[in-house]
Amino acid sequence: MHDLYDRLKARFPLGEWIARRPDLAFVDVPLPQLRPVLLHLRDQEGFTHLVLLTAVDWIETGEFQLTYLLCNRGRACDLGLRARIARDPASMESIHDLWPTAATYQRELREMFGIDFPGSPRLHEDFILEGWREIPPYRRDFDTLAYARETYRERPGRVTQDPAAYMQQQLDPGGH
Repeated sequence: MHDLYDRLKARFPLGEWIARRPDLAFVDVPLPQLRPVLLHLRDQEGFTHLVLLTAVDWIETGEFQLTYLLCNRGRACDLGLRARIARDPASMESIHDLWPTAATYQRELREMFGIDFPGSPRLHEDFILEGWREIPPYRRDFDTLAYARETYRERPGRVTQDPAAYMQQQLDPGGH
């Protein structure tokens, strides 16, 4: 797959190539180059299948990292393109015209992270969280514990354990 990086790097300004396995690599793509790189990979390099579109909340830098995982079935390899967008307001160009399945991923990212994809079909219809009115729950500033305490009652007899201590006890019951 490194030959692919050489071809792409000759055409587009790209970040570092990170090979995770012989058949899986990731590369950072500047935002203005994302769509042209996606089109090139689909139309010229055989990456015809969008496997996944996901996000990571980098709250420290005020960004979301979007990862577009593409598959070239003929070469049995996957390539993840990573691009960063501003966290607030979070908006990204839709790619549902390139891969119709992207619309589903984009709906999920809008609902779970609050990322807008203008023009994407059915984007503002409830998808997973019917009737949700809080901040998107996958954002790192969403306080899961506070939400649970405000929304659900305490159950008698429930014991909360420190995960690290509990796992240590499970792995080494005798304390050796």
